[in-house]
Amino acid sequence: MAAGTWDPTALPIEPGLYINFQEAAATAIRGGARGTVAIPLLKYGANATAKQFYTVSKEKEAQDLFGADNIASIRLALMGGARDILVYTMPTDPQPEDYADMRDAFDSRQFNVFVFDQEADATEQDLTKAWVERNRTEGKHFMFVAGGTADEDADPALGNARSTRLKHDYIVNLIVGGTLSGKTYTSAEYAPYLAGLIAGTAINRSITYAQVALEDVNKRLTTTQVREALEAGSLVLIHDGEKVKVVTGLVTSGKKIRVIRARQAIATDITMTAADAYIGKIDNNPDGQAALISAIKAYLERLEANNVLMDPAVMLDPENESVGDSVFLLISFAHVDSIERIFLTINV
Repeated sequence: MAAGTWDPTALPIEPGLYINFQEAAATAIRGGARGTVAIPLLKYGANATAKQFYTVSKEKEAQDLFGADNIASIRLALMGGARDILVYTMPTDPQPEDYADMRDAFDSRQFNVFVFDQEADATEQDLTKAWVERNRTEGKHFMFVAGGTADEDADPALGNARSTRLKHDYIVNLIVGGTLSGKTYTSAEYAPYLAGLIAGTAINRSITYAQVALEDVNKRLTTTQVREALEAGSLVLIHDGEKVKVVTGLVTSGKKIRVIRARQAIATDITMTAADAYIGKIDNNPDGQAALISAIKAYLERLEANNVLMDPAVMLDPENESVGDSVFLLISFAHVDSIERIFLTINV
C-alpha cells in the first residue's frame, strides 16, 4: 500500500493513506507492536550469512547465531528493554555501497528504533539522517539513536555540534558514554542501550530520569554544560552521586521523545489498519465517512484513556472536499507530557 505525505496542490494518484504532520495534528486507529531495535551487525560467526535478516529476543539466541564476542550492541539493546532485535548482517569490510544496501534492505522491514553496531562516521550518520527523513516522507516512522567517539565524548561541544548536524524530530544523539563491569563505552558504543530503552518504554511514559546500566559516565558534565547540551538537543547521562540516569528524553530538534514516539505510533497504526480494513473496503459516502471517523476517534480515545493524549477531535476537513475516492479528515489532540520541572513558591 502506498503511503506518505500529501500536497493539496498535487494529490498522489496511488491508492493509499497519506498523512501530513502539523504541530497540532496526526492520525491513527489500532495499536501495533512496539519494542523492536534494528542493528546492522558488523561481525558474526559461521552460523550467520552476510546480508541476511535475523530476529533475536534473548542473548543466548544471539550468542548461538553470531558468537558471544560479536553481540555487544545486541546485548546492550536487550538490557535497555528492547523486546527483540532485528539484525542485518553486514559484509566483511563493508564499503559505502554496503551501507546503502543495508538501508534499502531495512526499508522493507518493520522496527521502531535504528542504531549502529559500533561507531559510525559523520558521512554515514548524515546518510542515515537522510534515510530517516525519506522514510518519514514515504510513511514509515522510526527513530535513529546516534553517538560519538571517545574524543567527541571528552568535549561536549563536539557532541552538541553533532546534535545540530543531525537535528531532526526522529533522531536522538547521545553525547556521554560510561563504564560498566570494567569496560568503558563511548556514546556510540552505548547508543544501543538507549535504543533499547526508547523502544521498550511505553508511549505513555518518558525516559527522563530513567536509570541506565552504567556505574559511571565517561564525562561528568557541569551544570552549565548540561544546560548547553539540552539547549542543543543532546541526550545527556549524568551521575547523580548514586546512579547514572538520563537527564531529559530529547530528540535533536529539542522535542520530547515521548511526544514524538506517540506521533510515530499514531501514524504507523492508522496506516497499517487502513490497509486492512478501510482502503477500498468502505464507501466514500456519509455512512462510510462516519464509520472511518468513528474508528479513528475510538482509537484516539483509547490513547486518551492511557494518558498518551488529551481532547481528541475528528471531523471532515472543511478546507478540502471529500468526494470521489478521497477523504480529508481534520484531527486534533493535545499531547500529554510528563512532569519534568516543578517550580515552588513558598511564602513564609
